[in-house]
Amino acid sequence: MSLLRRTLALSLLVASFSACQEKDTSQSESESPGVALWLTTPDQSVLFERQDSSLEFGSSTNQQLTIEVNENETYQTMDGFGFSLTGGSALLIHQMDPQNRAALLEELFGTEGKNIGISYLRVSIGASDLDPEVFSYNDLAAGETDVNMEKFDLSPDRKYLIPVLKEILAINPDIKIMGSPWSPPTWMKTNNNSKGGSLKPEYYDAYAKYFMEYIQGMAAEGITVDAITVQNEPLHPGNNPSLLMLAEDQAIFVKNHLGPTFEAANLETKIVIYDHNADRPDYPITILNDPEAKKYIDGAAFHLYGGTIDALSKVHEAHPDKNLYFTEQWIGAPGDFPENLHWHTKNLIIGAPRNWSKNVLEWNLAADPEQNPHTPGGCTECLGAVTVDGNSITRNPAYYIIAHASKFARPGSVRIASNMPDTLPNVAFKTPEGQLVLIVLNDSTTTQSFNISHKGKQVASNLPAGAVGTYVW
Repeated sequence: MSLLRRTLALSLLVASFSACQEKDTSQSESESPGVALWLTTPDQSVLFERQDSSLEFGSSTNQQLTIEVNENETYQTMDGFGFSLTGGSALLIHQMDPQNRAALLEELFGTEGKNIGISYLRVSIGASDLDPEVFSYNDLAAGETDVNMEKFDLSPDRKYLIPVLKEILAINPDIKIMGSPWSPPTWMKTNNNSKGGSLKPEYYDAYAKYFMEYIQGMAAEGITVDAITVQNEPLHPGNNPSLLMLAEDQAIFVKNHLGPTFEAANLETKIVIYDHNADRPDYPITILNDPEAKKYIDGAAFHLYGGTIDALSKVHEAHPDKNLYFTEQWIGAPGDFPENLHWHTKNLIIGAPRNWSKNVLEWNLAADPEQNPHTPGGCTECLGAVTVDGNSITRNPAYYIIAHASKFARPGSVRIASNMPDTLPNVAFKTPEGQLVLIVLNDSTTTQSFNISHKGKQVASNLPAGAVGTYVW
């Protein structure tokens, strides 16, 4: 054999061997990927920290409980996880020194390192009860009206909320924002008061224009409002501000006024109904049963101060073509970390997506050490996800609860199937990049060892009693 032929043969042999090695390595990595575990324990000895333990899928078997993840069975696409950015939250954050504020916002809305990647915010249209004072964008002297919204003015939000939102958008331009009103302007109401009362039918058109002006005004500020709810807690007129809006009235408002106004203005902002407790799934179902209202509606939103989380599935079963959202749940000060971590993870982070919700939002991003600010008659015990004391930050239970999902189950992630062994409630997602995310709660009083099974391979892990683990591979 000539030297040239021997050289060519040797080159082919080396290339063939290298290709086999690359193929084997690739197969090995796909069959036995490393699994990252982020852990929070109820005793707070570990707070949303990545564990050093090396977890890899393999072929070994045991008799432990097994969570089987099946990415071939898919459900809803997620919009995100986050909080309500109340006017009070924005005020406190805005008052921080620029450097400290920037660091906090990067931690909350960035995704690198230990940043928690909040991807969805709910803001109030006008004041919520966690603003320093009650206001609307069209407050008038007694006896005045403004049905054409000529005096509509976003100025109250330009003090704190809009500047903070712009800083957030600089970190995450794709964050989704939902707006929710606590009350219309008082001149539109039956009692001329910020608390309670109902919307006068003669002002239905004017109130629809109010929503339109809000969406267009925020857009002019560079802020896209992805969705609005028609009324926060329409069956709770005892807050300040608040409004009573029965299901039949909301249906009329949407089908004859709000929907047509959005359509005429070519607004893409989604209309979401209800926005109240899971004990009344009949409220959104009644509205969606009206085809003239339904055509304008994207879906329904829920809180969980009453009822059980599986009520969301009743609405999905009645109207599977409509979306579901989970928009509010508070934690009472001073907080009970083990109980809050357990209940909120089980019912909201796991329970809401397993019952078709596209998002999960906790109530109130920030408050001060005395749970201020709030309106007269507003919530005095609503614990923020962070406590802001000047430039000092304390991270509270809701911060860690949301972090376990927001950092990993990014917008566009799809919920996928996973079984529910006793004492191991869980939820699984597949991200747009193809990563799998499994959030597991140890719902027992002892440490649990268990398996995660995927594509015929499994990995063994354990969680302390009451702990939450997010597994990513």
